[in-house]
Amino acid sequence: MKDDNCIFCKIAAGEIPSATLYEDEDFRVILDLGPASKGHALIIPKEHYRNLYDLDDGLASKALVLAKRMTVRLKEILGCDGYNIVQNNEEAAGQTVFHFHMHMIPRYQGDKVGLGWHMGKLKEEDKEEILNKLK
Repeated sequence: MKDDNCIFCKIAAGEIPSATLYEDEDFRVILDLGPASKGHALIIPKEHYRNLYDLDDGLASKALVLAKRMTVRLKEILGCDGYNIVQNNEEAAGQTVFHFHMHMIPRYQGDKVGLGWHMGKLKEEDKEEILNKLK
């Protein structure tokens, strides 16, 4: 399925030019036009899925394997010190393009890329509530 109004569907289909790093029957991997750091890339499925919740389990598995393969190779090429693999779902979590995609963000010592959060403390009542609801 493709969404004719989705920019990532158009990029994945090759209708909009991109700096493609890799392509197969399921995915296109491109350099991000608004990179957080040098080498920031996106894994985009060719089929339209709004987010992880809608993504087929098989493609979800393939996406993670692809992220591993790409970051191993790109780490060699870029000489970066580490990687963040980021995947946002829904606006509250920072999703701005509603087509599933994964960010592969190279990290360099001292780069000041802002991906952190303030560490909290797991409350006993939260832990118990979540564990009980999962039963």
